[in-house]
Amino acid sequence: MADQPLDRALLPAGLADGLPPFAEQEARAIERLTAEFAAEGYQRVKPPLVEFEDSLLTGPGAALAPQMFRLMDPVSQRMMGVRADFTPQIARIAWSRLGNAPRPLRLCYAGQVLRVRGGQVRPERQFAQVGLELIGAEAMAADLEVLLLAAGALGAVGIAGLSVDLVQPTLVPAICRGHGLTVEATAEARAALDQKDGGRLARIGGRAGDVLRTLLEAAGPADRARATLAKLDLPAEATSDRDRLVRMIELTRSAAPDLALTVDPGEYRGFEYETGIAFAFFAKGLAAELGRGGRYRLAGGETATGATLYMDSVLKALPAPAAARCVYLPAGTPRRQAVELRRQGWRTVAGFEPGDAAAEARRLGCSHVWDGSAAREVGHG
Repeated sequence: MADQPLDRALLPAGLADGLPPFAEQEARAIERLTAEFAAEGYQRVKPPLVEFEDSLLTGPGAALAPQMFRLMDPVSQRMMGVRADFTPQIARIAWSRLGNAPRPLRLCYAGQVLRVRGGQVRPERQFAQVGLELIGAEAMAADLEVLLLAAGALGAVGIAGLSVDLVQPTLVPAICRGHGLTVEATAEARAALDQKDGGRLARIGGRAGDVLRTLLEAAGPADRARATLAKLDLPAEATSDRDRLVRMIELTRSAAPDLALTVDPGEYRGFEYETGIAFAFFAKGLAAELGRGGRYRLAGGETATGATLYMDSVLKALPAPAAARCVYLPAGTPRRQAVELRRQGWRTVAGFEPGDAAAEARRLGCSHVWDGSAAREVGHG
């Protein structure tokens, strides 16, 4: 309303209204993504927006504790949390409500999440997540299925210039343990890798410093990284992590040779709860991740691998939505005619008062007007 103070329309930082045509574009993209997942056997689940705090912080949810909004449930007098991510909820459903379901269990989801704060790359605090989880399969083929299905679904909604970055978050900790680095030296190594600072890694010294610098230099195109990693002399406990990463590169290359693939063997930020292969999706020209995923363990120890797509980033990577074919129906147009036009793929906007139909069509943003026998295009004049 024009007489309402503007401050009543203000929203908190990181929150925004979804407006036409982008709200519809997001809804259609979510529908297409979940349809791609369903076509490969993933069944949709719908957890609640809020639940008891302790269940949201179990297993993979522990890393998200600082991002979770909390409130007191007036019924149970227990603390509740608003989900900041779907993965803890899917994990809970898998080991509780679907604990006796046959494995491997394939689930997918879509909905809103809310976080305490945004970041520089992603300032949004509320956004939609769409994802899939494959639970109870140990084979690396499960990691490959999730990665390729998520990548294929992103391509299906129109993402161009898609690339995947492979990560092995457990590799650096295994190297540091194997070389006997102290907690302080390990933290220094992680900070240096985080900042891509080879000079700081050099100060660690010894064989550990040499290996970690090689990891930093190996980051980049998958084929080069694979060759470097395969020749790297590692402590025994880090060898299996390296071998899994090399094998994942080979499997992905074989299954999807045209997929742009990079590797960052020293990366771990945001992958703290992953226990095996992890990955992130990017689009050319967009700094924010389209999504990420990887292998983790549920609270009861069962293994799982999944991927989550962030719809705020996905929308930024998509072309602007095309104008819809919309026809204005002057007042008095029979309803059966409107039904037939919609059956043919038109959108219809009905008029209520007689007048200049072409002018009214332009005013309401319609591309066409019904002249009694056909849909006629209207100009901008």
